[in-house]
Amino acid sequence: MKSLVNTPFLILFFLLVVSQTAFAAPKAINPQNPCKRMVLYYHDLLLNANGTDVDNSTSAAVTNPTKLGNNYVFGKLIVFDDPVTKDQNLHSPPVAKAQGLYFYDMKTDFTAWFAFSLIFNSTEHKGILNIMGADLMMDKTRDFTVVGGTGDFFMARGIATVTTEAVEGIKYFRLKMDIKLYECY
Repeated sequence: MKSLVNTPFLILFFLLVVSQTAFAAPKAINPQNPCKRMVLYYHDLLLNANGTDVDNSTSAAVTNPTKLGNNYVFGKLIVFDDPVTKDQNLHSPPVAKAQGLYFYDMKTDFTAWFAFSLIFNSTEHKGILNIMGADLMMDKTRDFTVVGGTGDFFMARGIATVTTEAVEGIKYFRLKMDIKLYECY
């Protein structure tokens, strides 16, 4: 009986599999060398409880905290349309808008989960970066994940290292975002 698999066919098949594996291997990512890096400042101005500061507010609570979290506002959901600047000054011209939400998600400490889009529409950048992650507020720095983008940031992926720079009660806070992209197309 003749063998169904002959040696030249087996060698050709092996070379094909090896070559496809080599092409499909991911490129090495060097954490010290992102393909794009930006430092931006996110400013959040929360609407006060009686709703009298509508003209200056950029975010609002859409749910009240549950009774489960004691003083940690567990379950409170905030939606925002916040300015993002190149420097720490709230009144500087915005380079992007941060649009999304965060909610307080721990009963025993102040933590939140963020999901938002940075929307750029300027001569420097046009497009969107999508960012999400856990904000462990008591930590000095936190890493959010850049999960994608459009326009100048098509299919971008990376890390946004966040530091709280200013807090004024529950009304205002500023985050420094050190955004490092490792996949740029």
